[in-house]
Amino acid sequence: MRHVLVLLNARAGTLLDRGGEAVRDLVERELGKEGRTLEVHLLSGKNLLRSIRESGRGQHDTVIVGGGDGSVNLAVSSLDGSDKVLGILPLGTLNLLAHDIGMPMELEAALAALDEAQPSTVDLATLNGKMFHTISGMGFFSQMARAREAARKLKLWRFFAVAFAAFHAIRRSGRMELDVTIDGTAHSFSAFAALVSVNRFTGPGWRRGRLDEGLLEIHIAEDRGALALLKAGADMVTDNWRGNPGIVSLAGRSITVVRHNRSRSWVSTDGELDRETMPLNYNILPGALRLLMPPRPATGPAA
Repeated sequence: MRHVLVLLNARAGTLLDRGGEAVRDLVERELGKEGRTLEVHLLSGKNLLRSIRESGRGQHDTVIVGGGDGSVNLAVSSLDGSDKVLGILPLGTLNLLAHDIGMPMELEAALAALDEAQPSTVDLATLNGKMFHTISGMGFFSQMARAREAARKLKLWRFFAVAFAAFHAIRRSGRMELDVTIDGTAHSFSAFAALVSVNRFTGPGWRRGRLDEGLLEIHIAEDRGALALLKAGADMVTDNWRGNPGIVSLAGRSITVVRHNRSRSWVSTDGELDRETMPLNYNILPGALRLLMPPRPATGPAA
């Protein structure tokens, strides 16, 4: 990490709370060590998107993105084919990949971890040819994403926004008839949700213990009636989902999902919601990303 480009999302919650210029000064002070060239940009909207898309070019060897999973998702595809290393400064809402690699969520601690981080290779996946780094879901998951956005627009307090999103996600999630093919083996499900993860959730809750297994895992929440739906929905947003008999998990390197009577469906991938064309073709890309990994504690995730 000698020539570093840092792109900060000026609209991220941490920057809004602490002030964008103050955060930029802190980043320059903590990461601008002797012998390291550092370029820090505070951006928002189209300027941020354009800068991330162009980050695969230039003299820098490392790109650090300060934002959430959506910004990291864009950086992953933008750096594809380059020899640059990606670093994550978790400033967004969920920060799933940052959590999985053990990145601290507190700003000063995250900067200290980045300062000592070392590059490692981790797996990515594609959905219909588009790269993603952590999860892709439909049904309950896409409805949660849509309801959460509606709650944000209403500017509700955070507690009520979460309750609003959960209530409407469950209410709007209907049964889906799915044909799922995993490495050539076909399965059929009546379900209200399906989630594909890059590698398996072998850590606590919805966390991945490893990022280099070379596997995809699909989790199907089967439709077993209204009460079972509510129970599974609750378990899926807590750490209790492994013990729910209505949630089926299967792993493989290639997964195809077909939804009956639908040519397109809402899919939430790394926090970004899009209408995707059927079938949904998922494939694993082993070792496709060079990622800055913080110093790993004895009980931390492996990569």
